[in-house]
Amino acid sequence: MPKINPRIKSLNDLLGVNDEQENSNVTVKQPEESAGVAIQLLPPQSIRGFRKHPFRLYTGSRLNDLVESVKENGILTPTIVRRVEPDEKGCEYEMLSGHNRQNAASIAGLDTIPCIVKENLSDHDAWVYVIETNVLQRSFAEMLPSEKAAVLSLRYSKMICQGRRNDIIKELKRLENPDEIKENGTGGSDFHRIKSRDALGAEYDLTGRTVANYLRINELITPLKRRIDDAEFPIVVAVQLSY
Repeated sequence: MPKINPRIKSLNDLLGVNDEQENSNVTVKQPEESAGVAIQLLPPQSIRGFRKHPFRLYTGSRLNDLVESVKENGILTPTIVRRVEPDEKGCEYEMLSGHNRQNAASIAGLDTIPCIVKENLSDHDAWVYVIETNVLQRSFAEMLPSEKAAVLSLRYSKMICQGRRNDIIKELKRLENPDEIKENGTGGSDFHRIKSRDALGAEYDLTGRTVANYLRINELITPLKRRIDDAEFPIVVAVQLSY
């Protein structure tokens, strides 16, 4: 399994493929490999959607345009799926990247779609694929509030994990030599959380407080997230509801 980089810049980074192997123009006529990664042709109905998928699917003219493109050209970029235990509908795979392409292929009547199949992928790593591939394909600024919340939540959790590791190391050193590291008002996990929010916000031109608000939004149930995306109530109200 490729090492997951929280600052992924390309699909090759996500799949762990060398740049010199890059070949982004794979079509269904050449399903054997893409950027050095094996491709399988799978029936769209054998792949279930990612559970709690945080991104809205195409509708209206955008979906219609994609369907027409698929009819004319096929699926130009393979989807990414993971193998799972068959569910009640008999689906043996779960979509990680390519929900819209799968939907368009089904409407267009394609029997199979090209897929990169990930084996033995944990739920956490599957979530990373879902988030990072969408970030690569879309502008963060154009995302809906709930989508931004999902992206920020993933990246924030990675930063906090590193901060928590540092806290543990300091604690162990303190136990070994109490005089080596002294307690102070800015130490500990709360300090790491504040600094991590500020650092993450700087990457997206957001304040630490705004990042904190999005993290609260991500705690809401899906129906409420949908209502925020549809501008039925402002983010400040959503933050209060999250508590």
